[in-house]
Amino acid sequence: MADALKCLWQILVPCNYNDGKPVRTRHHREWDRRVRSITGGLTILPPGKGQWVDPATAVLYQDRVIPVQIIATAEEMERIADITNQHYRQLAVMYFKMSETAIIREAA
Repeated sequence: MADALKCLWQILVPCNYNDGKPVRTRHHREWDRRVRSITGGLTILPPGKGQWVDPATAVLYQDRVIPVQIIATAEEMERIADITNQHYRQLAVMYFKMSETAIIREAA
């Protein structure tokens, strides 16, 4: 049963590139499509404010981020994180496991 290995994850998707330019809606939609092709679905939550300091340069990055929840395996999330870094030209992306299991119960 492969579904037993799937967990609920959250990844923070940037609203702006590192140079401050806003990410266009169609660019977000392409990322959504790529994630759906891997996992079959995603839940997009309202944006929040994020900050982090790049340890290599001490540069403070401030951005609005979109929390996105995804049911996936650890391997799928690693792939999604790599896609996210590339797609949004990021130095790093944060994602974390929200649950050990995730179950989708279909109607009888």
